[in-house]
Amino acid sequence: VQLVESGGDSVQSGGSLKLSCVGSRTLYSVYSWGWFRQAPGKEREGVATIGTKSGTNYADSVKGRFTISQDNAKNTLYLEMNDLKPEDSATYYCAAAEGWGWGTLVKSQYSDWGQGTQVTVSS
Repeated sequence: VQLVESGGDSVQSGGSLKLSCVGSRTLYSVYSWGWFRQAPGKEREGVATIGTKSGTNYADSVKGRFTISQDNAKNTLYLEMNDLKPEDSATYYCAAAEGWGWGTLVKSQYSDWGQGTQVTVSS
Protein backbone atom coordinates (compact mmCIF):
# COMPACT_ATOMS: atom_id res chain seq x y z
CA VAL A 1 0.00 0.00 0.00
CA GLN A 2 1.19 3.52 -0.76
CA LEU A 3 1.10 5.97 2.11
CA VAL A 4 1.12 9.76 1.97
CA GLU A 5 1.64 11.88 5.07
CA SER A 6 0.68 15.50 5.59
CA GLY A 7 0.24 17.99 8.38
CA GLY A 8 3.81 18.66 9.44
CA ASP A 9 4.67 22.23 10.34
CA SER A 10 6.75 24.46 12.55
CA VAL A 11 5.21 25.27 15.94
CA GLN A 12 6.30 26.63 19.28
CA SER A 13 6.78 24.52 22.36
CA GLY A 14 3.43 23.66 23.92
CA GLY A 15 1.65 23.83 20.59
CA SER A 16 -0.36 21.18 18.76
CA LEU A 17 -0.40 19.53 15.35
CA LYS A 18 -2.43 16.81 13.69
CA LEU A 19 -0.74 14.58 11.14
CA SER A 20 -2.61 12.57 8.52
CA CYS A 21 -1.60 9.51 6.52
CA VAL A 22 -3.75 8.43 3.59
CA GLY A 23 -3.45 4.91 2.22
CA SER A 24 -3.91 4.20 -1.47
CA ARG A 25 -6.46 1.47 -0.73
CA THR A 26 -8.23 -0.33 2.08
CA LEU A 27 -5.82 -2.34 4.20
CA TYR A 28 -6.23 -6.09 4.58
CA SER A 29 -8.48 -7.29 7.38
CA VAL A 30 -5.44 -7.95 9.60
CA TYR A 31 -2.94 -5.12 9.73
CA SER A 32 -0.86 -2.79 11.78
CA TRP A 33 0.00 0.78 10.94
CA GLY A 34 1.39 3.68 12.77
CA TRP A 35 3.78 6.57 13.12
CA PHE A 36 7.53 6.60 13.43
CA ARG A 37 9.91 9.54 13.61
CA GLN A 38 13.52 10.23 12.87
CA ALA A 39 15.55 13.20 14.03
CA PRO A 40 18.88 14.10 12.38
CA GLY A 41 21.61 11.75 13.51
CA LYS A 42 19.23 9.47 15.36
CA GLU A 43 17.61 6.12 14.70
CA ARG A 44 14.04 5.98 13.45
CA GLU A 45 11.81 5.25 16.44
CA GLY A 46 8.26 4.14 16.93
CA VAL A 47 5.84 6.78 18.19
CA ALA A 48 2.37 5.22 18.08
CA THR A 49 0.76 2.31 16.30
CA ILE A 50 -2.57 0.58 15.86
CA GLY A 51 -2.88 -3.15 15.32
CA THR A 52 -6.04 -5.12 14.68
CA LYS A 53 -4.97 -7.62 17.35
CA SER A 54 -3.15 -5.29 19.75
CA GLY A 55 -5.05 -2.04 19.74
CA THR A 56 -3.01 1.11 20.25
CA ASN A 57 0.60 1.32 21.37
CA TYR A 58 2.53 4.43 22.37
CA ALA A 59 6.13 5.23 23.08
CA ASP A 60 6.59 6.27 26.70
CA SER A 61 7.87 9.67 25.59
CA VAL A 62 4.53 10.59 23.99
CA LYS A 63 1.99 8.92 26.26
CA GLY A 64 -0.60 11.39 27.44
CA ARG A 65 0.35 13.93 24.76
CA PHE A 66 -0.17 12.12 21.44
CA THR A 67 -3.26 10.26 20.24
CA ILE A 68 -3.37 7.89 17.28
CA SER A 69 -6.65 7.25 15.51
CA GLN A 70 -7.95 6.01 12.19
CA ASP A 71 -10.85 6.51 9.83
CA ASN A 72 -11.20 3.25 7.94
CA ALA A 73 -13.80 4.71 5.57
CA LYS A 74 -11.18 7.20 4.41
CA ASN A 75 -8.17 4.85 4.61
CA THR A 76 -6.63 7.49 6.85
CA LEU A 77 -4.47 7.35 9.95
CA TYR A 78 -4.07 10.35 12.23
CA LEU A 79 -1.66 11.46 14.91
CA GLU A 80 -2.86 14.25 17.14
CA MET A 81 0.08 15.80 18.95
CA ASN A 82 -0.42 18.12 21.94
CA ASP A 83 1.99 19.85 24.29
CA LEU A 84 4.76 19.54 21.74
CA LYS A 85 8.33 19.77 22.92
CA PRO A 86 11.54 20.60 21.02
CA GLU A 87 12.58 16.96 21.36
CA ASP A 88 9.53 16.00 19.27
CA SER A 89 11.15 17.68 16.27
CA ALA A 90 11.71 15.07 13.56
CA THR A 91 10.52 13.76 10.26
CA TYR A 92 7.40 11.73 10.95
CA TYR A 93 6.73 8.65 8.84
CA CYS A 94 3.63 6.56 8.40
CA ALA A 95 4.17 2.82 8.05
CA ALA A 96 1.98 -0.22 7.47
CA ALA A 97 2.26 -3.97 7.84
CA GLU A 98 -0.54 -5.98 6.27
CA GLY A 99 -1.32 -9.49 7.44
CA TRP A 100 0.19 -8.78 10.86
CA GLY A 101 -1.91 -7.26 13.59
CA TRP A 102 0.29 -6.88 16.65
CA GLY A 103 1.19 -3.28 16.11
CA THR A 104 4.52 -3.08 17.92
CA LEU A 105 6.79 -0.06 17.74
CA VAL A 106 9.53 -2.07 16.02
CA LYS A 107 10.22 -0.51 12.63
CA SER A 108 11.51 -3.71 11.05
CA GLN A 109 8.01 -5.19 11.29
CA TYR A 110 6.66 -2.66 8.79
CA SER A 111 7.12 -3.02 5.06
CA ASP A 112 5.35 -0.01 3.58
CA TRP A 113 6.45 3.54 4.34
CA GLY A 114 5.43 7.04 3.40
CA GLN A 115 7.81 9.81 2.38
CA GLY A 116 7.59 11.64 5.71
CA THR A 117 6.42 15.00 6.94
CA GLN A 118 8.56 17.43 8.93
CA VAL A 119 7.65 18.59 12.41
CA THR A 120 9.73 21.33 13.99
CA VAL A 121 9.12 22.53 17.54
CA SER A 122 10.91 25.64 18.73
CA SER A 123 11.46 26.58 22.35
